[in-house]
Amino acid sequence: MAAHIRVGSIVTDCVEFEKMMAFWRDALRYVPKYPAQGGWVILRDPGGRGPNISLNRVRKKTPGRNNLHLDLYTDDREGEVERLL
Repeated sequence: MAAHIRVGSIVTDCVEFEKMMAFWRDALRYVPKYPAQGGWVILRDPGGRGPNISLNRVRKKTPGRNNLHLDLYTDDREGEVERLL
């Protein structure tokens, strides 16, 4: 059987960490998976239906830097990396 790969978390850098956390928490009715710490939080769907939204505090936006990425989850990391390459 082929491995299953899914989007586990949508990760974004943000300058205004507290505002972004409050916005996404309220907009999606998500809750922190763990308390926010050191400018990092994972917000999760309490119903388990949607992907996590992870926020990473940065001091300033950096031109040319990818400020958004997807964390992919799978039970077969090595197999999926090989398949995707």
